Amino acid sequence: MSLTITHAPSEGTLIDGTSRGDGTADILRTNGWRWSRTLGSWYLPHSRDRAPKTQTITRTAEQLRVVGFDVDLDIDESHRSTAEVEADLVARRGDRAKALEAKATRREDAAAAAADRAARALSHLPEGGEPIKIGHHSEARHRNAIAKADTAMRRSIDADDEARRARARADTAARSTDARYAPVTVANRIEKLRADIAGIRRRITGHSRTLPGGYLEVTPAAEGDYAERLARDLAELSDQLAYWQDVRAEQIAAGTVTDYSRDTIAPGDQIRYFGTWCRVTRTNAKSVSIVDAYGHRGTVPYTHIREHRPAREGGAQ
Repeated sequence: MSLTITHAPSEGTLIDGTSRGDGTADILRTNGWRWSRTLGSWYLPHSRDRAPKTQTITRTAEQLRVVGFDVDLDIDESHRSTAEVEADLVARRGDRAKALEAKATRREDAAAAAADRAARALSHLPEGGEPIKIGHHSEARHRNAIAKADTAMRRSIDADDEARRARARADTAARSTDARYAPVTVANRIEKLRADIAGIRRRITGHSRTLPGGYLEVTPAAEGDYAERLARDLAELSDQLAYWQDVRAEQIAAGTVTDYSRDTIAPGDQIRYFGTWCRVTRTNAKSVSIVDAYGHRGTVPYTHIREHRPAREGGAQ
C-alpha cells in the first residue's frame, strides 16, 4: 500500500492513503499523529503555518516502511505571509464561533424541552406531596409517576449542564479573535518576536558570553543547512514583527491604546495598570518603577499601562 506524507503551510502535515484496520494507527499515534474526522485524515497537531517537523516525519515514514508500506514525502518548506496566516486564522475562528453558537442554541432548545417534559411529569404526581398508599390500587401508578418525574428531572438537569457548557465554549470562541488582538497581547507578542529575532541573529553571526568564573563561551556562526534554516526563520519572524507592529500602530492611531514611554511619563506621575493608581518613582527604558498606596513597590511595562495622570494634574500624593 502506498502512503504519502504531505506538508503545506495552509494545510499542515497530513498523511494520505490510510484506511481503518490497515496497521498504521498504532505507529501514527506513537509518533504524535491524530485523526481528524473533519479532514478525514491523520495529521500532526500544530503543524499548519509552521516549519515541517522533519524528525517526526522521517521517523514515521521509516517505521511505516519497516512494516511494508511504501511512503512518499511531499514537503513544502515555504511559508505564507503573516497577513495571509492571520486572515485565514480569523476566518477559521469565525467559522468555529458560528458552529459553536449554533450548537449552544440547539443545546439550549433541548434543555428547554427537557424542562417542559420534567414539568409535565411532575404535574402527574398527586398534589401536596401525598405519600404512596401501600397496597392500594394506585400504588403502582404512583410509583411509576415518581420514577418518570425523577428521570425527566435528571435529564433536564443534564441538558441544562450541557447547554451551559456549550454556551461557555461559544462565548469563548466569539471572544478569541478580540483576545488575540488585545493591545497588551499585541505589545507582548512584539516584544517576544524582537527577542526571538535577536536570538536567531546571534546564532547566525555567532556570539560569545562570559560565564561565572570568567569562562568565555564562544558560539560559532551557523553554517550549511542550519544557517539556511535560520535564515528562513529570521525572514518569517521579521514578517510577523512587521505585521504586528502595523497592528500596534493602527491601535495607537485609533486611540485604542497610548504609546507610553519615558518621554511621556515622569517620576511623580500616577499610572493605573490594574485596579488602583500607583505613583511612578522612576522611568526605565521599557518600564516604570512604581509604589502603590500600601507602599508595595514593583515595575510595570509601558505597554501594560492603561491610564496616566501627570503630577501637575494632581497625580502625585
